[in-house]
Amino acid sequence: MKFKIKKNDTVKVITGKEKGKTGKVRSVNYKNNMVIVEGLNMVTKHVKRTSESAGTRFKKEAPLHISNVALWNAETSEIIKVGFQRVADEKGKVRSVRVNKKTQQPID
Repeated sequence: MKFKIKKNDTVKVITGKEKGKTGKVRSVNYKNNMVIVEGLNMVTKHVKRTSESAGTRFKKEAPLHISNVALWNAETSEIIKVGFQRVADEKGKVRSVRVNKKTQQPID
């Protein structure tokens, strides 16, 4: 299955408690359809005290479902709807490329 969101894309959250916020994708979990976005969906994790170290709390990003984010164009400040086109390169090899559905321009 092709995914419309990739690592290092800028995305906007379209539903949930972080709705309207934008950020850069740190990682994509293709198996579970989840993305981790820098600085969004922060949760507090607790580490239990051991004999060698004291217990601590720290904040980290929790994953968001891929359907809750959309590709974001910062220059035009609008959401990009993503499609795929099959393109042949100079050697004749056919590959799939992400394109903006509105302008039909390649994204990558």
